[in-house]
Amino acid sequence: MTEPEERTDAKIEIRDLTMAYGDFVVMRDLDFSIRPGEVFVIMGGSGCGKSTLMRHMIGLKAPAKGRILYAGVSFWEADPDQRTRLMRRFGVLYQSGALWSSMTLAENVALPLQQYTDLGPEAIRELVSLKLALVGLAGFEDYFPAEISGGMCKRAGLARAMALDPDILFFDEPSAGLDPISARLLDDLILELRESLGTTIVVVTHELASIFTIADNAVFLDTDTKTQIALGDPRILRTESPDPKVRRFLNRGEDGAKAE
Repeated sequence: MTEPEERTDAKIEIRDLTMAYGDFVVMRDLDFSIRPGEVFVIMGGSGCGKSTLMRHMIGLKAPAKGRILYAGVSFWEADPDQRTRLMRRFGVLYQSGALWSSMTLAENVALPLQQYTDLGPEAIRELVSLKLALVGLAGFEDYFPAEISGGMCKRAGLARAMALDPDILFFDEPSAGLDPISARLLDDLILELRESLGTTIVVVTHELASIFTIADNAVFLDTDTKTQIALGDPRILRTESPDPKVRRFLNRGEDGAKAE
């Protein structure tokens, strides 16, 4: 197999990637690129490996084969110091929000600033207030996670993910556990951040409303074939994908016969 040409305009490149746990292959032959400032969705049914792919991309698990490149730099072939520098450019919002329950929202957001910068307490307080204001939580600095709603916890988690001004944000099932209104508000916030900050955003989700609202581009992972079977704008794939699995997935809740 000829190695694909590396795209100089790509922010992230996945090249001939195989993910496995021992001898068990999760996905193989993954190959796609993500452009700067793009909202890119990793989609597919439950158990297809969406979150596993994100873990490979953020440095939590090494691939069985293939490469992950950031601006042309191969993450898993880089030396440990270079890999750490690359990871400092990532912000991650986990499915649960992953806030420390014993800390206020301000203390949660301040934590990465305290650990990874030389900023003083006053500068950190100002930055924390700014990040919370960006996600619509101005005035909630002294609240604990148990005192606010699930949607607000997700937004607080996002403020913490943005604390170090990453140029790539990763979201793992951001709408999970949220009511439709809160989920839509989070989708709107994702788009606002992309527009105002120019952040490249990678989202793992199977929620159709979110996919059609936020995605510029998407890859579809298929459990049966253990590889990607579609790549492109999900609004176009919804009717024009040559694979009926992709059309069925993107037409859930509607007349599926129309997609066949």
